[in-house]
Amino acid sequence: MLELSILGFLSDQPLHGYELKERIKALSGHVRPVSDGALYPAITRLTKAGLLDQRTEPGASAAPRRVLSLTDAGRAELLSRLRAPKDVEISDGQRFFTLLAFLRRLPDPAEQAAVLRRRQAFLDTPSSFFYEGGEPVRAERAGDVFREGMLRIARATTAEERRWLADALDRLETS
Repeated sequence: MLELSILGFLSDQPLHGYELKERIKALSGHVRPVSDGALYPAITRLTKAGLLDQRTEPGASAAPRRVLSLTDAGRAELLSRLRAPKDVEISDGQRFFTLLAFLRRLPDPAEQAAVLRRRQAFLDTPSSFFYEGGEPVRAERAGDVFREGMLRIARATTAEERRWLADALDRLETS
């Protein structure tokens, strides 16, 4: 998801590394903080792959800084990743939020809707944090107030997400 975030934020505008890190941190920092040890090697990989371009600018008060921008190949890669996200990018809530942050970059509403339908199908599959006899445990049978809380919060969040998905799909299909 780090690479998708890099490509996505640079599709908006060129940024230097610190600005990029701050935007990624704002998107998912408390859940999955990004370290320099992960960010800069990812930037190097994407640059070597021809997806990013770098230029050096004078720094505001000190050392020069590298400004990163997306190449045409980088834009194509971003669109490819958005069109065909991995299953874990659909099933993991934070990864799905990262997809949502950039899904507007897909120019075709039908392609956007296809991604949302995958998430909808995932949410329609019965699941739980806990299982008993191979079956998902419902909040009412959690056994303690804390697990009940986890399950009730997850159920409420999922219900609201289902409503939003239905609304978003309706809007995409009528546009």
